[in-house]
Amino acid sequence: MNARFPLPADPAPPLLIEGAEVLLPEGRARVSVRIEAGVITGLDVAPDGARRLAAPGLLLAPALVDIHGDAFERQLMPRPGVLLPVEAALLETDRQLAANGIATAYHALTLSWEPGLRSVQMGWDILGTLNRIAARLTVENRLQLRWETFCFEALPLIETALTGPLTPALAFNDHTSMALLHPGTPLQDRPFEHSPHYPVVDLESPGFAAKMAVRAARSQMEVAEYVALIGRVWQRRPEVPPVLAQVAALGRAAGAPMLSHDDTQPETRDFYRALGARISEFPMNLATARAARAAGDALVFGAPNAARGGSHLGSPGAAAMLAEGLCDILASDYYYPAMLSAVARPAADKAAPLPRLWDLVSGGPARALGLTDRGTIAPGLRADLVLVDWPEGHAPAVRRTLVAGRMAYGAEAAG
Repeated sequence: MNARFPLPADPAPPLLIEGAEVLLPEGRARVSVRIEAGVITGLDVAPDGARRLAAPGLLLAPALVDIHGDAFERQLMPRPGVLLPVEAALLETDRQLAANGIATAYHALTLSWEPGLRSVQMGWDILGTLNRIAARLTVENRLQLRWETFCFEALPLIETALTGPLTPALAFNDHTSMALLHPGTPLQDRPFEHSPHYPVVDLESPGFAAKMAVRAARSQMEVAEYVALIGRVWQRRPEVPPVLAQVAALGRAAGAPMLSHDDTQPETRDFYRALGARISEFPMNLATARAARAAGDALVFGAPNAARGGSHLGSPGAAAMLAEGLCDILASDYYYPAMLSAVARPAADKAAPLPRLWDLVSGGPARALGLTDRGTIAPGLRADLVLVDWPEGHAPAVRRTLVAGRMAYGAEAAG
């Protein structure tokens, strides 16, 4: 069972939010919402002594659930090679989440063989720090263990994290094979990573060294040193499948939701589904997305692409996938404000009804992650709510974020 964020031990008095348009699964309704002990206890019920929060002109909606966000890395390393203290970075990330209406966040913590920002040591630091400062955080900060499948050193951390108080998600991520792809093969069409015919770049070519420059800077290494390291790691390739099976077994035993990342072939999706990963995160072409849908897998796309109107990598855009019926979830990816913007753009274009669009950032991710206590507004569910100022023809802005009925963020407009 997926571990839960605790409800308040000493809850505030009951609260009645009234005057807002409430986003319910079936549409908008002007009803009051009563909250007690962190839970929604009724719609349009008597105040019964509750404090009253008037919210005329605002939209009251389920708070956002972010299945994959790595913008926290910018707080940790705002410039290449410049690392800041982990605790301060995570506290700042928490504030950004609350201000953007995100009540549940799965931080995409890359566990890589690289040193530096995405190293296993950094993973230990982040896991330990989140546990130590949990009582100071305003929203539910969880982890997506974004495991680089060539990084065998991460297994002890994965085992430890899977037994923690908040069950993490587990994502299978193979950027090693992606990095070593021969330039003659488009990234979006690369073969199944474990294929014996996988086309590999010449590691000694100048073009490959140039391609590795950004990674080297992130790892605080010289380019030649980084190229030598990835060459040594590539020699582990025959050992990867059995280690994958071992890690997937750990995930299944813990009841962790599991994802595969950047799938490019139906064969890839079939492989990870057989391991228990029923979420396809950022499939990179239409055929793979359709295969995932046919098998009943949940499909995740990036909210920044939906907000921008296309992918910066040339992969299928979220708007196109939504039109095809191939998008269940929008993730913040690298920019937390994108989740709300990604709802606003197709809403303005009338691409789908607002409850369907909002479900992409609330109920959809909650269901995929096994978080059955949130993601919609209904009696008995956790009071994770967001009040949004959204005048016609303008961008939406968060005014209040409630997490289990507790005020995580509040702002008043100057006017």
